[in-house]
Amino acid sequence: MDKFLKKAGWTSILTSIIFAIIGLIMIYNPTTTMMFISTIIGVFFIVVGVIKLINYFVGKGNNSTLFTNDIAWGLIAIVLGLVTMVYSSTIESILRIMIGIWIIYSGFMRFTVSFRLKNVNSKLWAFVLILAVAMIVGGIYVTFYPGALIVTLGVIILVYAIMDLIESFIFMRNMKDML
Repeated sequence: MDKFLKKAGWTSILTSIIFAIIGLIMIYNPTTTMMFISTIIGVFFIVVGVIKLINYFVGKGNNSTLFTNDIAWGLIAIVLGLVTMVYSSTIESILRIMIGIWIIYSGFMRFTVSFRLKNVNSKLWAFVLILAVAMIVGGIYVTFYPGALIVTLGVIILVYAIMDLIESFIFMRNMKDML
């Protein structure tokens, strides 16, 4: 049992270090990270498209191919994969703007809720107002700052990795007491 717990502890530490490295890469190279992610997604779509085309041509003699759209879906997936790879920065911009607008919208809705809470004499209205303003500022930041989504995700991953690393060291240090 002792060996198993030590191995689990060291595995957790190694995983945390890998996550920390990924988080730092995402923070310091958001454009390269987005291009890498777009390439992986594009390759995935192309592979799915090729598989669909192969399925169509392999099963061409079957009656089952009469009622499938494998050739159309295969071609669409291949084109979608190529577009994803070639226009990664445009796709990131569109996604970033859509998410930013959604965050701003949510902030405005909470802004309205804060005043409703104030009208019913709730003590939480100021807290909700502060959150609303923070959401609006965050939404503006995400909308206008290229790489904001990747950097934010990188920060979240880095914070998670640090917390997990601390927890793993605490676990390893107190492992004997748990047995």
